[in-house]
Parts: sequence; structure tokens; C-alpha cells
Amino acid sequence: MKKILFILIACLAIMTPVRAGALVNLNNATQAQLESVKGIGPAKARSIIDYRNKMGPFRSVDDLKKVTGFGEKTVARMRPELTVGNARPPAARIETGKSR
Repeated sequence: MKKILFILIACLAIMTPVRAGALVNLNNATQAQLESVKGIGPAKARSIIDYRNKMGPFRSVDDLKKVTGFGEKTVARMRPELTVGNARPPAARIETGKSR
């Protein structure tokens, strides 16, 4: 009986998705990935996707406050689960003043 219980627990542990440490990237997450964040439902996930399609990538998690339905406290609560990854625009070319 103990062996069966142990096997059952082991199988459940393997089948349970691991979320610890996994961050959701605001710039490339799918609707389902966004909904996996506590406090983001279907409507808010859609708003995030619509915003990034219209305005471009998020530069920081704080930019989420620009999306309808997200305020200071909400963003602060979600911050540990979110990232923006490498959302920086390409570096501007620096002119040296030298002629070619």
C-alpha cells in the first residue's frame, strides 16, 4: 500500500507544472500565459496584448500601468511574476563627427 501511495505521489509531482521562478514576459506572452498570472483574467490579458500591438514592447513592468485596468497597487502585486525581457530598442548610432 505504501508503494502505491508513493508511486501516486511521484506521478502527481511529475505531472504538476512547475511555476516557481518562471516569469511571464509581457512582450511575448500568449493570452494563456498572461492569464496564468494571479490577477490577470481574459479581459486584462487581451488589453495587454492589444496595448503592446498598438504601442510596441513594454520597456519595464511599470509600463503596465499605462494599460487600462492596471494601477500602482495591481502592478506592484504582480511584479514578482512579470518581466519584459530584452525590450530595449536598438542602440542609436553615435556620430563621431569624423568625415568619411
